[in-house]
Amino acid sequence: MARLMIKTSATLLVATFLLLTAAEASFDYAGAFDKCLQFFEAQRSGKLPADHGVKWRGDSALTDGFSQGVDLVGGYYDSGDHVKFGFPMAYAVTMLSWGVLEFEKEMVAANNLRRALDAIRWGTNYFIKAHTEPNGLWVQVGDGDSDHLCWERAEDMTTPRTAFKIDRNHPGSEVAGETAAALAAAAKAFKPYDSMYSDLLLLHAKQLFTFADTFRGRYDDSLQSAKKFYPSASGYQDELLWSAAWLYEATGDEGYLQYVSQNAEAFGGTGWAVLEFSWDNKYAGLQVLLSKVLFEGGSAGYADTLKQYQAKAEFFLCACLQKNNGHNIQMTPGGLLYVDDWNNMQYVSSSTFLLTVYADYLAVSHGTLKCPDGEVKPAEILKFAKSQVDYILGKNPKGMSYMVGYGSYFPTHVHHRGASIPSIYDMKSTVGCMDGFDKYYNSKGNDPNVLHGAIVGGPDGNDGFVDDRCNYQHAEPTLAGNAPICGVFARLASEPTDTSDNTPAYSPPHDSSPSKGSPLEFVHTVTNSWKTTGVEYYRHVVTAKNTCGHPITYLKLHVKELSGPIYGLTSTHEKDMYEFPSWLTTLGAGEQLTIVYIQGGPAAKISVVSYKTA
Repeated sequence: MARLMIKTSATLLVATFLLLTAAEASFDYAGAFDKCLQFFEAQRSGKLPADHGVKWRGDSALTDGFSQGVDLVGGYYDSGDHVKFGFPMAYAVTMLSWGVLEFEKEMVAANNLRRALDAIRWGTNYFIKAHTEPNGLWVQVGDGDSDHLCWERAEDMTTPRTAFKIDRNHPGSEVAGETAAALAAAAKAFKPYDSMYSDLLLLHAKQLFTFADTFRGRYDDSLQSAKKFYPSASGYQDELLWSAAWLYEATGDEGYLQYVSQNAEAFGGTGWAVLEFSWDNKYAGLQVLLSKVLFEGGSAGYADTLKQYQAKAEFFLCACLQKNNGHNIQMTPGGLLYVDDWNNMQYVSSSTFLLTVYADYLAVSHGTLKCPDGEVKPAEILKFAKSQVDYILGKNPKGMSYMVGYGSYFPTHVHHRGASIPSIYDMKSTVGCMDGFDKYYNSKGNDPNVLHGAIVGGPDGNDGFVDDRCNYQHAEPTLAGNAPICGVFARLASEPTDTSDNTPAYSPPHDSSPSKGSPLEFVHTVTNSWKTTGVEYYRHVVTAKNTCGHPITYLKLHVKELSGPIYGLTSTHEKDMYEFPSWLTTLGAGEQLTIVYIQGGPAAKISVVSYKTA
């Protein structure tokens, strides 16, 4: 009886803790976004810039490629090791870029757009170096087998840095296609900020797509050293469609849209209904990206095929939402999508991204997702995506954040060489290949360096997790796992506090409100009037002066009773709601924003809904 009482008390304590965790869970998504970007800084290879934020990292691999007559310094280490695998690295850059394209305003509001672009540029600069000829691409530096024999810091690296290349005699359509997609997506992301660099990226993207398509072949047949670590289970046809879709997105050239339409059936784009989206299998991402073309009305002549792509996209999304007539993605008892026991969080990350962007596409078009088991509104899709993010950040049966450095309870024995060994700035003596295993890999001590932002592989199918460096299936972070969800953190940071039914609304957050006094002083003036077909029209000019005493970094306005066009503001997906124009990120104290609109009848009414100050 005493034993039963003790067990019951322990159960009640656990239950109480979980209830408190759930009740108090109010996550700092902007902080998670910041940390997500920190992880990419920690994974940098090469000569680090002066403003590098991860102070325990130093320069490393400064002669990569030199023995083969090529400069391959730079890029990213893949995960907890020091191999630069080009295939998942390119996927990570594609997803970082897609995040910027979808959530640019939200990243601006979180004051981290520049760092997101820096993370992309660190990868694209490396790809430009690696693309040494139109039909040649260096796709890997280092060998997984030899690298895994040592446990040492990147700064002390002694393992061979052999570089591997694909060319017309040794094709690799997957990695060439994915690199083309990464460069095309990045080209569009950089276009408003660095048009010359954008043009350079696009040039390389077009050449790599032609190379991938002309000399078709599986990259892991040409590159045996990659086969054990990143084999291409889905083949290369998804990457050919994916890269063509991204080139259409970046250029608007209908030749690429024609390519994805003509090859839709033969390459599986409209035939594959999948239950995962990953560095290997691009079909779900491709199908969502091409659905965007439909939503934006740019599908002239290709609508029928694009609708087939969209149908497959919605199969995947309904499967995530558990509304696909039994053909659903498995979930853990705690509510996490569960695709694979090995680094399952990468699938959670990528699925959550697709759910989030599709929710936004539907919201703009005022549509719903029609699943076999019922219709789902955009806000409900976003709510489910948020549940996955919240699980990662700590709303789970263990109460653990699976993002390292976020919250107070997170993995402290990450399967990562750099995190587990004291920094070169704290311990200057070299750590030898085997010494690292003896002293650090098998150590029970916490990581001396916190790998901020790293999302580890995550729990097993029953929400269990063992925080052990040897547990590489669950305790190792990857580029591919982190990249898709970075933008989602920024997107959720723009959401207000949950409503009573816990369903997110579609508007950014605010740290001030009109009830505390408007931060702007509006002055309305009519500067011109004229008659057209008997109707009197007026040109209204409104100056909005920042009177709050602080720079305003985010602004949301409600423009009521507007009947004509408006200039100087950017429309949101909500009715009558507007934000800063794309060219303005901050309105300094005392500065003015000019708004112009034209309409007949009385003036529109403009009010502040929410704003953020620096």
